Amino acid sequence: MSKFKEECYTDGAKTKTYSVTIKSNEHTEQMAFQESEYFIEKSKERYKIEVKNSELKHRNGYDVATSSGLLGMEMQGTMAIFAANLKRILKLTDLKDNIA
Repeated sequence: MSKFKEECYTDGAKTKTYSVTIKSNEHTEQMAFQESEYFIEKSKERYKIEVKNSELKHRNGYDVATSSGLLGMEMQGTMAIFAANLKRILKLTDLKDNIA
């Protein structure tokens, strides 16, 4: 058995795995930040933002630029957000009407 096989592969495992740990001080600040209370709290809220971004991209036409230039992209973004907000307002007013 070779030296690498002894160190990296587990005998009897169904799949072969190979992992190498790189010890570096280059990202210690990032690692410390990711372990902070601030980061943990913000990461719990991140899914809400991702859901809204996905809705804008897939349902409201914000995925591909339809015109060139910064002004056209700004207009497309504004219209996509306006459409999403309008849909939300209509949905909430419809719910309110059904309850009353």
